[in-house]
Amino acid sequence: MRRLYVVSTVLSILLLSSLSVFAQTQSREDLLRQIEAKRAELSALETSFLSPSEEDRTQYAEFLRAPNTGLIRLLPRDKFDSDAIRDNKKSIVMRGGGAYYSFTRLTHEYGYGSDIELGGGELSTGFAGADYGLMTNIGDVPIEGVSLETPAAKVLASYDVPDEEPKARLEYRRFSSGTEIEGIKVKNRAPVRLNSTYVLRSINYRQGDVLVAFRVVRIDSDDSVTIAWKLLKKYPTPSLARNN
Repeated sequence: MRRLYVVSTVLSILLLSSLSVFAQTQSREDLLRQIEAKRAELSALETSFLSPSEEDRTQYAEFLRAPNTGLIRLLPRDKFDSDAIRDNKKSIVMRGGGAYYSFTRLTHEYGYGSDIELGGGELSTGFAGADYGLMTNIGDVPIEGVSLETPAAKVLASYDVPDEEPKARLEYRRFSSGTEIEGIKVKNRAPVRLNSTYVLRSINYRQGDVLVAFRVVRIDSDDSVTIAWKLLKKYPTPSLARNN
């Protein structure tokens, strides 16, 4: 009888332990579902925070009906990217802090062929030693009127992208310091100017090569910038021959 009691007790303990483990497993699964739900909620909030104002969407409604156009908001990297989040308790957790944008993949997420960055009161392109870009401010020119026939666009459109790493690095340094191409001053960055229109050629090896015109239509109190943009030309994805 005593032996039967001991066996029953052991079985009861094992059963309770199994139920406890099962409950813990369920609890962890519930927590994971809650995390996923919170991430989806956070993503929706970040999308809303990054959205242009209703006023700007209304003003550019006709422009946005054309293909290959867009209206986006960029957040300043120095205020909203990861290091700034830790220092200033900001809440944007998207990679890149909403400071970047890809005109081909249509995403703010950094690392997906990003073509433009906002930071330190400047717009820039080219974020690696080999990938690079050219940018020029053409002044207070309506974005609707910019085309491949616009002088600055024509010059940047005809630029030959190097296909060897040493030449690409030389070009990166060249455009970082600023230069001229057929009389057009270009650099890989430019100060943010309200009501100014820019032409950008962004070269991302193995990711994309685009010619884009964009206009700064709003600068908000948090230093975020709203731009209206149009894709002027998309080139074949460039490749890069590396020295062995």
